[in-house]
Amino acid sequence: MKPSIDLTAAEIAAEVRGGRASAQSVVERALSVVAARDRALNCFTRVLPERAMNSARSVDERVAKGQDPAPLAGVPFAVKNLFDIEGVVTLAGSIIEADNPAASADATLVSRMEAAGAVLLGTLNMDEYAYGFTTENHHYGPTRNPHDLTRIAGGSSGGSAAAVAAGLAPLTLGSDTNGSIRVPAALCGVYGLKPTFGRLSRHGTKPFVHSLDHVGPFARTVRDLALIYDVLQGHDPADPTSADRPIQTVSPLLAAPCRPLRTGWLGGWFGENASREAIGAVEAVAQALRAVTADLPGAKAARAAAFCLTGAEGGSLHLQALRTRPADFDPATRDRLIAGALQPAHVVAKAQRVRRWFLDQALELFQQFDMLLAPATPFAATPIGQADTTMNGQSVSVRANLGVYTQPISFIGLPVLTVPIVARDALPLGVQLIAAPWREDVLFAAAAWLEAQGVAGARAPSTLPTAPAALAG
Repeated sequence: MKPSIDLTAAEIAAEVRGGRASAQSVVERALSVVAARDRALNCFTRVLPERAMNSARSVDERVAKGQDPAPLAGVPFAVKNLFDIEGVVTLAGSIIEADNPAASADATLVSRMEAAGAVLLGTLNMDEYAYGFTTENHHYGPTRNPHDLTRIAGGSSGGSAAAVAAGLAPLTLGSDTNGSIRVPAALCGVYGLKPTFGRLSRHGTKPFVHSLDHVGPFARTVRDLALIYDVLQGHDPADPTSADRPIQTVSPLLAAPCRPLRTGWLGGWFGENASREAIGAVEAVAQALRAVTADLPGAKAARAAAFCLTGAEGGSLHLQALRTRPADFDPATRDRLIAGALQPAHVVAKAQRVRRWFLDQALELFQQFDMLLAPATPFAATPIGQADTTMNGQSVSVRANLGVYTQPISFIGLPVLTVPIVARDALPLGVQLIAAPWREDVLFAAAAWLEAQGVAGARAPSTLPTAPAALAG
């Protein structure tokens, strides 16, 4: 057997289910790789070896008894540290939350992963309270991009994306409010799914913006992303936003050729200010899918409205701590939350009207197209500590502009699958595949075809230490 760190989640599960490898050996190896590599990356905020080995032992016992060990048998995974884990304090990237009691139960999606046989390794670094796009955490340090350790991993789910890219875990979970899955997936060169708003349960996750928060997975292959998506679905009465819809199993779709899709390449706002490399990444996908140009009116206004709602809801959520413990916030997070909380009510009301109008524009566009394309980020990963970059000849904030193309889409809850475009000897970039609400199946079919054609795909980093030898048994 190949070293388990080089195997996909699908391959690991097949080996364990078939009795050719034990879940314990897979997890032992994963823990050793985390110990060896994460010193350079800073993806994990906490590793849970005892829990992981106990879970792996349970999987092996089911296999030994001839019982079905479930579809993700023995597959290691990790979660952004805003997911509740029983017995662990949910930090959400903050030192303020460290004073809270430990979680009394696992988040719904953590429970579903373990019910499917996956093994939790630990929690992953993020921007404080998920308010950022770089994972340069003021309290816990920056997560480094596996493709260049001097550069950011993106955020706010930077630890989740970097852990997958670096081979620390084949699957991870993150959250996306304004782009926090899609941005790090693009910058780290992996697949990331932001499903339709309400598709996956948020129960047991620390909120940032109730009306915009999504949760979703990261993986190195489309097949792995489909496997995890399939097991995460299902209505959850504990989450008021959880939609009561049939489970949309997408794994079987990957075996069939992608049917011809009416694909639109978004111009206007989605083509402005992007680097030549970012436009080139979209162009490669557009040519493969024979996309034609399309226009989604109002994206600029939608992004501005998303900024307003983000600040208002986030500021309101943290108002008490802002009043009593302002010095314990990351200064960049604190100042934006205070500004958001001070917005007048009429601004928030107008933002909600823009949201409804912009959704109508998108739904009308989907009468013409099955899928839309846009850059995931305007530029590749910037150096850690670099506050500003150049866009269209002007100096702009890195943090404020990494989500320029993702914010309008999550503002109206559309499903998006970011596919990695990694050119040889270049930093990764990503392309957003965007579908109408509840049509994640379209995205998976298209992503699988792009991967099969060699247009999209994750590339192993060349800057990390060599992994230790494989464990057998």
